Amino acid sequence: MLSLRIKAARKRKKLTQDELAKLVNTTKGTISNYENNHSSPPNEMLNLLADKLETTTDYLLGRTDNPNSGIERKHEGENLFFFDEEDITPEEMEELRKHLEFLRYKAAQENSKK
Repeated sequence: MLSLRIKAARKRKKLTQDELAKLVNTTKGTISNYENNHSSPPNEMLNLLADKLETTTDYLLGRTDNPNSGIERKHEGENLFFFDEEDITPEEMEELRKHLEFLRYKAAQENSKK
């Protein structure tokens, strides 16, 4: 399960094995070994892979089928939580961030009138 999930998450991010290897400071061969079930990543590497692939260790380990379940997304020092959202794209995340920014601006304008 882990090998398939790592590969699926990598492909969803449109990364090559070499690109992912560079992100987690390892080799393409190591990533290939993980994806072909020849070896398993140690816990620290599993956490790093989940972070770089923007998923959770629970998804990679097969404990959930939702790759985004419980992910804390950070943008400019803000924490945005999406516990039940499936298949949210980076573009959709950016749109949500813009809406939140607008709502905060609007609230600040209303508060300054008081």
